[in-house]
Amino acid sequence: MAKGCGPAIPFFTKLQEPTMPSSPHRRDLLRLCGSAAIAAICWRAFGGEALAALPGSGRLTLSDAEWRQRLSPQAYDILRRGGTERAFTSPLNKEHRKGRFLCAGCALPLFASTTKFDSGTGWPSFYDHYPRAITTKTDRKFGMTRTEVVCARCVGHLGHVFDDGPKPTGLRYCMNGAAMKFDPA
Repeated sequence: MAKGCGPAIPFFTKLQEPTMPSSPHRRDLLRLCGSAAIAAICWRAFGGEALAALPGSGRLTLSDAEWRQRLSPQAYDILRRGGTERAFTSPLNKEHRKGRFLCAGCALPLFASTTKFDSGTGWPSFYDHYPRAITTKTDRKFGMTRTEVVCARCVGHLGHVFDDGPKPTGLRYCMNGAAMKFDPA
């Protein structure tokens, strides 16, 4: 035996790897962590639409006829066809009471009145939204690239978000008033 090499281990001795106990609790924890990682990846990659489509998510899907029956013609054009109302025509521009702005298609709370500000653009504007209330996607209509904002529950078109808003977010969620309704506190 060579000096300084440590204790001699016969070549026929099998070394055992250290193992961690595999209890049902450990497996459940690993499954939970795996599911959370997949959910985070989907949220990041697809803006929440992948999670919203999961069973039990509360996603509202109606036929075109049901949407037409449920919405005013203007709200239908905006929410289901991606239309835009004329600037300075929405009564919500002058809404300054405390409350919440809801999706006109599914009544999901979108924005708190405390985040509303006058952007001077002619559309109701907000600097932040409720968690998981909206998703975004790229809009390349009219020869420009913008970020479209849609309702997380019914996927109705709400407006666009721009990076010229006030602090603390620096964002301006420029929404179509006809795509929302106001719920006073």
